[in-house]
Amino acid sequence: MSFMVREIASGAHAVEAEINARPPYKLDAAEMRPLLLKVQAHGDTRWHEVCDIVTASGMIMSAAENTLLLSGTVYNCCQLISLLHCRQMPELAAAIQSALDVRRTVHLNARGRTLPLGERTLVMGIINVSPDSFSRDGLADAGAAVEQARRFLEAGAEILDVGAMSTRPRSQPVSEELEARRLSETIGALRALTDVPVSADTYRVGPARAALEAGADIINDISGLRDPRMAPLAAEYDAGVVVMHMLGTPDTMQQDPRYEDVVGEVYEYLAAAAGRAEAAGVRREGIVLDPGIGFGKTVGHNLELLRRLREFTGLGLPLLVGTSRKSFIGRVTGRDVGDRIEGTAATVALSIANGADIVRVHDVEQMVAVARMSDAIVRGATSVGAQVAR
Repeated sequence: MSFMVREIASGAHAVEAEINARPPYKLDAAEMRPLLLKVQAHGDTRWHEVCDIVTASGMIMSAAENTLLLSGTVYNCCQLISLLHCRQMPELAAAIQSALDVRRTVHLNARGRTLPLGERTLVMGIINVSPDSFSRDGLADAGAAVEQARRFLEAGAEILDVGAMSTRPRSQPVSEELEARRLSETIGALRALTDVPVSADTYRVGPARAALEAGADIINDISGLRDPRMAPLAAEYDAGVVVMHMLGTPDTMQQDPRYEDVVGEVYEYLAAAAGRAEAAGVRREGIVLDPGIGFGKTVGHNLELLRRLREFTGLGLPLLVGTSRKSFIGRVTGRDVGDRIEGTAATVALSIANGADIVRVHDVEQMVAVARMSDAIVRGATSVGAQVAR
């Protein structure tokens, strides 16, 4: 007698496909989905009792101080929740249930403009009207921006992102008046060109208001709504927000950035910022999260965030990833900023495989092709949304 044993990939699609291929199993694919949960306790906890309950649920556990790593299936986790209720631990039961009940938004909605999420990856084209952009693609005026936007739209961009001030490492801000004028002129011109959503890449309230008045649909805030006036401003205009993580400021962010747990700290930051946005009146379907690749991170931090990007889907909000032409790609590949298309393509494809909904890029035509091919593999659909022929 001989045997062959192989591990089935742990993704939900792979588990469901394997079960459906063998109907006699009659198993629930959702219940069979494997999980790895991290549980952290704050304050007094009946920790030894929790460990006993975890063992009784059939989950595998690793404990260290006030942290547990739990491994098992969704079914095991439901058993654990039931046991916790029976043992009068409703807070922990509710926290675990909340982690299981993530409901991803299915549309991005900003000022009445709606885009589907999950069907395909949305490509956001970068339009810089600042001459000192790190990527060397700064445009002279609104007319040049319109011409670039035409090319982006023809290539398949579904969102246009306008930046009017460089936020590269060690950059110094221009005046708010200059940033506001650049944003207003460019976005006004783009609004006359197209109905696709337009975002304004700014973290300052004055320029953000000018952009919204000119017709912007989204505020792309690299500071993660650090200014308490920004979220209420977005809510006032029913605009969407991209909430990004940044350590420090553009001037200081790359001065020896340090984290004890980069994924955990960025996750907590984004969760708190998204909560502030909702509390200020921003609609949940208008909130997008961005882990801030390159903003206060080392090469190792950036690679770890991309490697573990799927963990951020646990926040239930769409993910935007902006890796295009960034310095960590140059550090890995040895390529100059103008020669990083292949490195960017790799990060875009793997970001999509790990849960990204939107990719922000300079090279729109090439990255649309990368996104469509990645979507065909990851989502099982072609660029027009049809099922891939078997």
